Amino acid sequence: MAGAAASNRQRSKIAPYLMILPALVYLGIFFVVPFYSLARTSLSSSGGSVYMPTLTFNWDFGNYAAALSHYQDQIIRTFTYALVATLLCVLLAFPLAYVIAFKAGRYKNLILGLVILPFFVTFLIRTIAWKTILEDDGWVVGALNAVGLLPSEGRLLSTSWAVIGGLTYNWIIFMILPLYVSLEKIDPRLIEASKDLYSSNRRSFTKVILPLSMPGVLAGSLLVFIPASGDFINADYLGSTQTTMIGNVIQKQFLVVKDYPAAAALSMVLMAIILVGVLLYTRALGTEDLV
Repeated sequence: MAGAAASNRQRSKIAPYLMILPALVYLGIFFVVPFYSLARTSLSSSGGSVYMPTLTFNWDFGNYAAALSHYQDQIIRTFTYALVATLLCVLLAFPLAYVIAFKAGRYKNLILGLVILPFFVTFLIRTIAWKTILEDDGWVVGALNAVGLLPSEGRLLSTSWAVIGGLTYNWIIFMILPLYVSLEKIDPRLIEASKDLYSSNRRSFTKVILPLSMPGVLAGSLLVFIPASGDFINADYLGSTQTTMIGNVIQKQFLVVKDYPAAAALSMVLMAIILVGVLLYTRALGTEDLV
């Protein structure tokens, strides 16, 4: 009996490690190995021709210095666009998530379905659709010109706001859903209690609803900001050479110029900046109740 009990205890200790083993293997193959390859490439020197490039690993940190000096404007522009798009997503998604959580009633699932439905269309097609909508002879520009919101030669396409608008639209779903989940978890009796204590609607929002919804704001902000920082499709289709983001530079360095060390160094810089920003952000807001 004692031997069987010891065997059972041994199996219970091993079981958790066996359960996470597939995930560890997956991460090792599809994250650790590619990350190591990217880091090694970023510290290599490129040789050969454009058609047959060769890499020599020699701890070339000059790739990082070149990345930061040559593409400083694109790096700053990238995080500016991503930050503005994230803020717009919060401002647009919060009222919608609030209505779905508290006011939709029996239509809650229908509205959620309508919110999610456009995102069954591929990312690229949705971006091209926005290019069609914002083109110079389109109805949007025509309507804005008619009411005097755009000058006669004004345009929306190939501008910073077109890129930011594309980022906002394409990633807003990742803000709506976490916010909705966070708001849905709020007990309505807490809001009623604040009203019983003579709180105004504004005070109930700032003192009850907003603090309790912060886990959704945090999760949604991360889910929007991180992919928006690495996006290059919106800047490619909706922007111009003056709105190039760092993702466009990396894509062209990898696939067109074939300067793999420069592209890898830019990718590592992008990941490092995002990682530091996320750590500071989560430290400031806290992650105890992160949904």
